[in-house]
Amino acid sequence: MDTAAADWAGPDERERRRSRGRTAGAWAAGLLLAGVSVVVGCRAADTDGITPVPQLLAFLPWLLAPTGLGLVFALFARWRVGMLWGVLVLGALAWFIEPYGKTGQPSGASLAELRVMTSNVQFGAGTESLIAAVERQRPDIVFVQECETTCSTALRNTFQGGAYPYRASVEGAGSDGSLIISRFPLTRADGVRGTMGMPGAVADVDGHAVRLQLAHPMPPLPGQLDVWRDELGELRDYAAGDRNTPTILAGDFNASQDHAAFRRILDTGLRDASRLAGSPRTPSWPAPTTPTLGAQIDHVLVSEDFSADKATFFGITGSDHRALVVDVVLHQRK
Repeated sequence: MDTAAADWAGPDERERRRSRGRTAGAWAAGLLLAGVSVVVGCRAADTDGITPVPQLLAFLPWLLAPTGLGLVFALFARWRVGMLWGVLVLGALAWFIEPYGKTGQPSGASLAELRVMTSNVQFGAGTESLIAAVERQRPDIVFVQECETTCSTALRNTFQGGAYPYRASVEGAGSDGSLIISRFPLTRADGVRGTMGMPGAVADVDGHAVRLQLAHPMPPLPGQLDVWRDELGELRDYAAGDRNTPTILAGDFNASQDHAAFRRILDTGLRDASRLAGSPRTPSWPAPTTPTLGAQIDHVLVSEDFSADKATFFGITGSDHRALVVDVVLHQRK
């Protein structure tokens, strides 16, 4: 038999191949759009759902990629329902990618300027880099998560006799240890209870009391979502507990603005300083893929007494989190 004749396919065969290709494209589009729709649906319903939804919500803006791919498959398959579906999902993502929370700046007189830094040093591995960053950035208050015994000792030996004589800490191994160091005098306060250390304090900032609370709830691990929600709920209760005193709540929240449990904290009236400073979506984790790919889960939240002028994210060698430094101004309430 002639080879060319064997390879030849008539019009009917070519149409069957095209039909199979369109069917495969429609299935691929449907699977991609269905997966993204579940996540977007939970975001619209103001719930974090069950695994893997909370984990995917952290990367909500990046779901534009599979949605766009699904739309391409729908176009290839000439699947009109899929095309409409893809456009609707893209529109919903665009809507929810808009930053969440209040943005108004206080209008009262300026009382004090201060620089706040937060950094997760990943079981103390980033301690040396953190010390160099603190000396370079010269923040007034530093919140440090996962500062185990060696990290705590290094920070005490480096700073406590000099620039940062005040501290509040929860000592512990691994991820349990955390601390706050400050140029301003600190009065120890009850910290928020959690699996990992979350110390609290009240700072005397040029004669004005400012509540300080370090945030480090458990991450949303499969099988431990209730713990994650409960500990973010404890932070929400802290934020809502005293609205008469200026407050700074900072740290690794293991949550982004796309998580309902984190938005509950913002709903108390606290504002994300990064958003106030114009960086509402700058990723802070995981450091190896940021800023190309990542989620902003490290935050400095401030009460309505503060304005924010600048937010800077930068790497800490040895840590999977980027550090965050924000310049804020404490204003007099009207």
